[in-house]
Amino acid sequence: MRLEAAGAGEAPSGGDERGDAQNKPWKKLKSLVQWSPCVISFRKHYPWVQLAGHAGNFKAGDLGHVLKRHCSNEQQCLERLGGDALQPYVPAYYGMVEHDGQPYIQMEDLLSGFENPSIMDCKMGVRTYLEEELEKARQQPCLRHDMYDKMMEVDPSAPTLEEHAQRGVLKPRYMQWRESLSSTSSLGFRIEGVKRASGICSTSFKKTRQPEQVVEAFWDFLDKDKHLLSSYLDQLQEVRAALDQSEFFKAHEVVGSSLLFVHDKTGLARVWMIDFGKTVPLPDKQTLTHRLPWVEGNREDGYLWGLENLTAIMQSMLGKPDTSPT
Repeated sequence: MRLEAAGAGEAPSGGDERGDAQNKPWKKLKSLVQWSPCVISFRKHYPWVQLAGHAGNFKAGDLGHVLKRHCSNEQQCLERLGGDALQPYVPAYYGMVEHDGQPYIQMEDLLSGFENPSIMDCKMGVRTYLEEELEKARQQPCLRHDMYDKMMEVDPSAPTLEEHAQRGVLKPRYMQWRESLSSTSSLGFRIEGVKRASGICSTSFKKTRQPEQVVEAFWDFLDKDKHLLSSYLDQLQEVRAALDQSEFFKAHEVVGSSLLFVHDKTGLARVWMIDFGKTVPLPDKQTLTHRLPWVEGNREDGYLWGLENLTAIMQSMLGKPDTSPT
């Protein structure tokens, strides 16, 4: 709870189902911080909360609630999660409201109750785009100069000679390159952004790929506090157990969703699953392991594989043995 002209996690155009603003979770998170009623109350004393974001995507609701621009897919997911084993680990859903003539989802303000929180967004799974997006991009091939520029900013050696000559790349090529660059493809998750209580905000994790790089980023986020790490690890194991019991998880392809880590100086720490704009029901009779490698057509999302890798890394930081399923 991130606007490029069109990025790796870009949603199909048309309607409110999966618009760009709906599926850029780090910028959405920054907007959430900006609009949290809890934060607004002491904004004057904490100017770091004045973060750039899409103010129109989030609005302040009643105390303890936020309003998020309507996305039918996410609304349906939140409704279904209401009675699921995952309910304690997702934002509570309070129905639809209208604000300035626009529909909004009313949901729990996850930052309410925290004092000057530190926040980390981890994007889960081995890809952040739906197979339908890849197919649509192939059916309508178009050189993207903006994506070429993004590629050049990150790695000038990444474009091929032909792409350099054209100063453009095709969207499917960019989408797959973007995922291979970070730990999304190598570990099944990536750090999308970190916001420290000190006001430092970082999204420079595009090349954070190796486990030791992830460990360094985690320790920095935690200020090397093992008590916080232990609390987060316990909650990840609870989420893992809930996923095993979840009927929702069994019936959905979970793409583009994040784990949101929040803690403050009091030691309060929580983990939530957020962002369900690209979480879609599976076709009848199809099931996923959420762990097998993705091959186009099998719809595997790698969510469990990523969660197990994330948990194993945190266990190693505490010096605990890896107890994840094999």
